Amino acid sequence: MNQYPGKFITLEGTEGAGKSTNLAYIEQWLTAKGIEVVTTREPGGTLIGEAVRGVLLNIEHTKMTAETELLLMFAARNQHLQEKIIPALEAGKWVISDRFTDASYAYQGAARGIEYQRISELEHWVQKGFAPNMTFVFDLTIEEGMKRVKARGEATDRFEQEKQTFFEKVRLAYLNRASQSPKRYTILDAGQSLEGVQAQIEASLVKLTRGLK
Repeated sequence: MNQYPGKFITLEGTEGAGKSTNLAYIEQWLTAKGIEVVTTREPGGTLIGEAVRGVLLNIEHTKMTAETELLLMFAARNQHLQEKIIPALEAGKWVISDRFTDASYAYQGAARGIEYQRISELEHWVQKGFAPNMTFVFDLTIEEGMKRVKARGEATDRFEQEKQTFFEKVRLAYLNRASQSPKRYTILDAGQSLEGVQAQIEASLVKLTRGLK
């Protein structure tokens, strides 16, 4: 787990579930409580990580194997942890990340078919037992998520071009992981109003910040 002074919050979910919008909300909410916050994302977060992100999301890389994808994810994650996340937590800052290791189990594991044990080996090597204090899972039907992605009008990346069955596996993996560790995960109904989603988020943040001056 996270043994550092700062707290680590991660946001997970399928495409179009509203993670980016609500990351900004969480940042504002914590900042209003006097907490110094660092926001980041995966893959990415550092100069090296963002370069790896460019490789991973490039639609021209159609021949990338699932194993290469997984290794690149953890390479970027290691740099992310050592360069940005852990130093911030050591300094007592709270870190909010758009995706973390749960995404590897959902995307490269459940959807790509890599054995969870293989992912777990990389997780233990890179993280040495480190894990988020809290993970929000934004749950949304795949149909609605894809509608939102299209409505944004942005060019789709290599993952967003996958078929619905791929994302159904991702969604189920997130829900299964959350059901196994209810103390860390909070499943949010991302299909409700933004106000409703943020009310659920606030309730969890109140518990996490309880006891702070």
